[in-house]
Amino acid sequence: MFQAAAWLLTQFYSFTSDYISAIALVAVVIMMLIFPLTLKSTKSMLEMQKVQPEMKRLQQQYRNDRQKLNEEMMKLYQEHKVNPLASCLPLLAQMPIFLIMFRVLRGLTRNRAADGSFIPSYLSKTSELYKSLQGKFEMKSLGLDLALTPVKAIQDNATKGIIYALLVVALMGLYFVQQRMIASRTVSPTMSASQQKLMQYLPVFFGVFQFFFPVALVIYYFAQTIVRIAQQSYITRRFYKGENSLGRQAQAAGAKARELAKDDVGGGGGGMFGQMKKDLAKAKDQQKDGPKPIVSKRVTPPKGGSTPAKGKATPPNRPKPSGTSRHPKPPRG
Repeated sequence: MFQAAAWLLTQFYSFTSDYISAIALVAVVIMMLIFPLTLKSTKSMLEMQKVQPEMKRLQQQYRNDRQKLNEEMMKLYQEHKVNPLASCLPLLAQMPIFLIMFRVLRGLTRNRAADGSFIPSYLSKTSELYKSLQGKFEMKSLGLDLALTPVKAIQDNATKGIIYALLVVALMGLYFVQQRMIASRTVSPTMSASQQKLMQYLPVFFGVFQFFFPVALVIYYFAQTIVRIAQQSYITRRFYKGENSLGRQAQAAGAKARELAKDDVGGGGGGMFGQMKKDLAKAKDQQKDGPKPIVSKRVTPPKGGSTPAKGKATPPNRPKPSGTSRHPKPPRG
């Protein structure tokens, strides 16, 4: 796999004789190969979002019966012909490609001879790319040394290192634009506004690590992100154009599911943690209302008499008159 990616890189270098152009073309080709999976997963994600209100209703109805909930959810998926795992396809495809390209591009200049010159990895020794790097100390293209990391470039020369730092900052800006495009279309019923903001800025933080990567990798991610932004623009036009489009229907369904989540006792939802939230909210309400008066429910009748009738007060004990019996006899005729 590493040699196949390296072969593709050598072919583009043979055609362009430029490192940056070859790396950028590899990024474009890889993103175009993945794009059909991206389209398929986007459509599946929107279909899933359309049934979110029904999913939320099932979660509330069967919150205490996990087995029944799973059965009803499977019926819902089959009825609407949606696959909850289809949206993971691009991620599953990109992870091995990410690792492969990371190792191939870093392997161009990572291995060094005793004198510090390059020994490229994964490349055919007969390729022009291998011959252009073997025994060299720099990987120059458009005035940049692609073998340097931005941190090392700044340490060597702060003035020249600014260009490398600005390249990473520009990449972080592209990450933000790309994530902003995705976030503007997605309404998640399970995420709060702060969580959505965090997900929006999280890819930007990934750009910080680029300061410690060779510039060849930064160029690859830069080209890849530009292509991804173009693809997201196409997805917006294809799935979100018109009020009756799949994307608009999914947005409306997502908003409705979010309202259902808010109505579910503080957004607690179903399941064990949702029930715990509800119990806690109920306990807080009881504390606010204050302790309830204790009502005695006596069952055993008091000594020396029967239980008084409901609603009638017990008469106070009066002193008995002296010399009289408790039950006086009737007078004799």
